[in-house]
Amino acid sequence: MAVNLPPAGELSAVPGIRIGTAAAGIKYREREDLALFAFGEGSTVGGVFTRNSFRAAPVTLAAERLGAARGFVVNSGNANAATGERGLADARSSCVLAAEVLGCDANEVLPFSTGVIGEFLPMDRVADGIGRAAEALSEDAWLPAARAIMTTDTQPKGVSGRFEIGGSQVTATGIVKGSGMIRPDMATLLAFLGTDASLSADAVQALARDLGDRSFNRLTIDGDTSTNDSFVVVATGRAGVGDEHYDALLAAFTPLVVDLAERTVRDGEGATKFVTVSAEGGASSEECLRVAYTVAHSPLVKTALFAGDPNWGRFCMAIGRAGIEDLDPSGVSLHLDDVCVAEGGLVAASYTEAKGAGVMARDEFTVRIDLGRGTCAETVWTSDLSYEYVKINAEYRT
Repeated sequence: MAVNLPPAGELSAVPGIRIGTAAAGIKYREREDLALFAFGEGSTVGGVFTRNSFRAAPVTLAAERLGAARGFVVNSGNANAATGERGLADARSSCVLAAEVLGCDANEVLPFSTGVIGEFLPMDRVADGIGRAAEALSEDAWLPAARAIMTTDTQPKGVSGRFEIGGSQVTATGIVKGSGMIRPDMATLLAFLGTDASLSADAVQALARDLGDRSFNRLTIDGDTSTNDSFVVVATGRAGVGDEHYDALLAAFTPLVVDLAERTVRDGEGATKFVTVSAEGGASSEECLRVAYTVAHSPLVKTALFAGDPNWGRFCMAIGRAGIEDLDPSGVSLHLDDVCVAEGGLVAASYTEAKGAGVMARDEFTVRIDLGRGTCAETVWTSDLSYEYVKINAEYRT
């Protein structure tokens, strides 16, 4: 039930990265659910992770192992979250098993998991899957990996780009999984970006942070922050582009990760609408984001989006409870695409219900809010709240 979600298409190989996948039967017996990433020597990894207090065991280990790295082991179907010391032991064992087949130290492997919370990993199946994934390692397996990390996603999501920077060609490919339990407090459920640029540990960490802030930290499906949110960037050092080209790399890769973030929203659980919420005219970026997220999170707004109901009072309610204590309603205006709904805190003289309903009948549109108090602006992407969302989450474990 995705909203104009484009196919992943052909994903480019990234020199220095090989990937293998396997159907380990962790939950999804009908498809591959484990991916093994292998990186050449000299690769560096940076990442940003969930701030949820129930942070999953693999997130804890991955966050400790940023810097020099040789591989990832990723599974879907089981989050390995709320699993205590056994969960940490299982995550470590996964890395040991991966290190054995990759020929590296276990501390150079980062683990990632996504799926049901509160269940232990079936380590016998994980071990078997890692072995078979190692046998399948290939530079051309980004699309199978995008499929292997899916849970309730309707299709794999990935993008690639090639850029000329500093006289050299640079390749970047990224994949993401995510459909629900998404209101990133850093990034999205699981997202991986690989590049052959040569970056120090500090630079690749900064790149992950800056890219995440421009993309995954600007989306919401349902307002919930997962226990497993992780966005990581891998730089293999095979291209002649380094830290000195940081600004150019950030500019080149930003559209790729924004594309991945938008695809995540388009594939939101039960989504029928892709909605951009733009808050402008703010005194600060922080208050613009606060307003945009409050509107995007509101169940009453999201159900109105689903119904195509131009009940603009719901937008006013959400703007008003965003926590801007000195907000003057008489300075606020609201547009649905090019239709002016309210100005000066009152319904616009030119507005009609038919005009508002015409915009909200579209599967994509922008809610534009002008706070009338400054020059700052921020944008958030969201989806509606549908019957199908309730059904998917009510039946998630059955």
